[in-house]
Amino acid sequence: MELKVSLRDIKWKKVNQLRRQGYIPATIYGRHLEKPISITCARNEFVKLFKEAWHSTPVTLKWEWIEEMVLIHDYQLDPVMDTVLHVDFLGIKKWEKVSAEVSIVMQWEELSPIVKLWEGTINLVKDYLAIEALPKDLPKEITVDVSGIDSIDTTIFVKDLNLPTWVVAKDDPEQAIVTVMQAKEEVVEEEWNDNPAWTAWADAEPEAEKASE
Repeated sequence: MELKVSLRDIKWKKVNQLRRQGYIPATIYGRHLEKPISITCARNEFVKLFKEAWHSTPVTLKWEWIEEMVLIHDYQLDPVMDTVLHVDFLGIKKWEKVSAEVSIVMQWEELSPIVKLWEGTINLVKDYLAIEALPKDLPKEITVDVSGIDSIDTTIFVKDLNLPTWVVAKDDPEQAIVTVMQAKEEVVEEEWNDNPAWTAWADAEPEAEKASE
């Protein structure tokens, strides 16, 4: 994936002018860089790319004759307008392993016996995983097949995830990823006629009417 950028030499208050013109100020960081690189990119292009790349897909930034492979490390949103204000890119090398956080997604929940029988609900208690891999091997997301869950005592841990051999999980192996909660029993309201309080009141009503005559 590629994103065209431009070098940025304006800072502070003048940065707001860029934002009003539809651009985002950004910075590239990296251990191999002598110092951070200030850049800018078109907001629409970044948003489009971010929806596809997220945090774990390598992106090639291009300006002039230079290319830099990066990951989208962090971004800042306007609390009112919900637009992107600033982006931090992490510069990486093609043959050096990098750390990233990858989303965890449950699959086939509706096929689980415990869900089909209304005996419990399956909960994703950790929605991302810290991993390490070469840039080309970073998965966009990690899927967890929960179709076989048939007991409320089931827990899926980090150590249970089916990861490719070239991807290393950095989180605690005993960290829970998926748990099961017993379904709550529905409380059925008693029919008025079966309610002792209603029956006693109904039986007493005729006597009260006779006493008032």
